[in-house]
Amino acid sequence: MRLTADEVQAIKAAAVEAFGASAVVRLFGSRVDDAKRGGDIDLLIEAPADRIGIVHESRFLSDLFRRIDERKVDVVLTQQGQPLPPFAAMVAQHAVPLP
Repeated sequence: MRLTADEVQAIKAAAVEAFGASAVVRLFGSRVDDAKRGGDIDLLIEAPADRIGIVHESRFLSDLFRRIDERKVDVVLTQQGQPLPPFAAMVAQHAVPLP
């Protein structure tokens, strides 16, 4: 996983603030592979139904960018307890939970 401990902590803290303590955050994409370089931060986040929406996602990104340097972050936001939409199901197969 190509994230620093500070980046992991910042992502987790921003997720708790925006989506609540039960949110599950997983990394997918090129940052999962230690052999690759560069790439944006791709996150799959499962959140409670009352925390799904653009307001919470915007809050998450705003808080995250205050904690770490602003960079390209892609978020796939899904509702906990519901079947994953096709794209989320595909990336979930290779996603890694943040430590």
